Amino acid sequence: MASASTDPKAHLDRAAAGKAAAGTEIVWTPAEVPAEADAITAAGFPRWQAELLSRRGVTDGDSASAFLAPQLDHLHDPRLLAGLDAAVERLLRARDAGEAVALVGDYDVDGVSGTAILSAVLGACGLTVHTIVPHRMRDGYGFQPVHVERAREHDCRLIVTVDCGTTSVEAATAAIDAGLDVVVTDHHLPGGDPLPDGVLLVNPRQQDCEYPFAELSGAGLALKLALAVSTACDRKVDPKILMRIACLGTIADLVPLVGENRVIAALGLEELRHTRSAGLRALIRVAGLQAPYAASDVGFRLGPRLNAPGRLDSADKALELLLCRDSHRAVELALELDRDNRARQDWERRVVDEAREQILERLPLPPILVAWNESWHRGVVGIAAGRLAKELHRPTLLLAVEGELAAGSGRSISGVHLHDFVARWRHRLPKFGGHAQAIGLTVDAGELPDLRREWESEAAAWQDLVAIRRYRYELSLDPGDFTPELAAALDRLEPHGQANPRPLVRVRGPLQLCAPPRRFGNGHLSAEVRDERGATMRLVGWGWQSREATLQGDLELLGHFEFDRYRRQHVLRLVDARTHQPGDSESTEDEAS
Repeated sequence: MASASTDPKAHLDRAAAGKAAAGTEIVWTPAEVPAEADAITAAGFPRWQAELLSRRGVTDGDSASAFLAPQLDHLHDPRLLAGLDAAVERLLRARDAGEAVALVGDYDVDGVSGTAILSAVLGACGLTVHTIVPHRMRDGYGFQPVHVERAREHDCRLIVTVDCGTTSVEAATAAIDAGLDVVVTDHHLPGGDPLPDGVLLVNPRQQDCEYPFAELSGAGLALKLALAVSTACDRKVDPKILMRIACLGTIADLVPLVGENRVIAALGLEELRHTRSAGLRALIRVAGLQAPYAASDVGFRLGPRLNAPGRLDSADKALELLLCRDSHRAVELALELDRDNRARQDWERRVVDEAREQILERLPLPPILVAWNESWHRGVVGIAAGRLAKELHRPTLLLAVEGELAAGSGRSISGVHLHDFVARWRHRLPKFGGHAQAIGLTVDAGELPDLRREWESEAAAWQDLVAIRRYRYELSLDPGDFTPELAAALDRLEPHGQANPRPLVRVRGPLQLCAPPRRFGNGHLSAEVRDERGATMRLVGWGWQSREATLQGDLELLGHFEFDRYRRQHVLRLVDARTHQPGDSESTEDEAS
């Protein structure tokens, strides 16, 4: 018999029990319509499309056209980034003086892909580059003093960080004291003590930076620096080729896929089908993907495999794969990353199940969930926290205890800025950083009980927020409205991600199953429904086996309309289902018919 940590059926049953124990009320409401929708409609766009675009920050007809057709010339001039010109000048001096440069990148997809971009371009521009990727278990997150020592071992005179370093005061000070110059390229929120004088900071979030788009990923910033250096060196580089790598970090790091991030993601995914990189081609084959590629392919297939070695051990294999030119070695690396990902999945299931069990011992659930354990793998607590935050609809922090310290991650829910919340305790956290929705932290293990009490007390103000899981749907349609024309129009919103989610659709009832649902895979369902006029729609419910009983009688459905490449047809990916409520006939001005 499979253990509880690896049996998919047991995992699904416990997830269903966790949702039930959370006691969260579920409410369906139509999404609000921003005033900008009127201007977009006046520019000639269909009303339903104008409403979708306005919710994604589009304000008028010109910006709507740009959103639907991302172009290379939509990118901003890299030189608008504060500190970038000085960083380029320092790199050119290193080239002219024959100085070696150390690239210190984070161990996640964003950091590794950004490091790969800069390593390739700086090398092509004549610089001697040594890459240093932190080891999650030995070094911890980000730029550390030990990396200064490694840079010195390679006789480097300059350190350039990628996707880290904004709060690395100790490491930056150690570098300056050792006579090394430091360029920090990072997109994490500044906070705490400032970096020492002499450090060049390239971060669109820093004070006094007037760059028009502050949401770039670490890989996006690496792309900007790489393009600026290549231009200064009169070395022509096709930006679209670099976007094949930059799109991986941009999508996997869950930055908002609007503005420049949307351009990088969209053009990068398009160019990915033409890649000649031996490493990427091998990884795509191992992941079982076929072009054209979508953001979900990066988020669920490529990204996890590139992330896995850095979560469990060293991210060096992922970096080597992205830079690999030997097809035989590339296949070896891709297979190793695939094995690492399977091991990561096993660890993740274990942590999710054990954390859920620990959390549910404290019913009723508090508005913030905090759990820790000495047996958890530090590399997977972040993704485990993300799963539980989504399942239990509460910000969640999970920590792995190692001796006197506990290292962990937190993930939030819509409406809760977790970084700002936890930052109030920064003085008690040896390490802390992150974003609104995701944080990393290190805590004195002995302080965890007190901190949990304080966090729960302060989070009491969120009680109403976590007590209601509100699904805001953007379209309300009948099965017969789902036409090829609608599918083509919705596909233009790709790539989807943060700030540009796949539109949530309410399928009006009453709907009836045409036949009992078919079970497949590890707890999944497929089915077909019919409305009173005989129009039908195919459904797929990932992980819905435990919810099969809800698909009975007269129904209404919530889901995402998307193309199923295995079935070669558009389907509704289920999010929620409820009994049809006669008389609930809202305004249909948002219909896409």
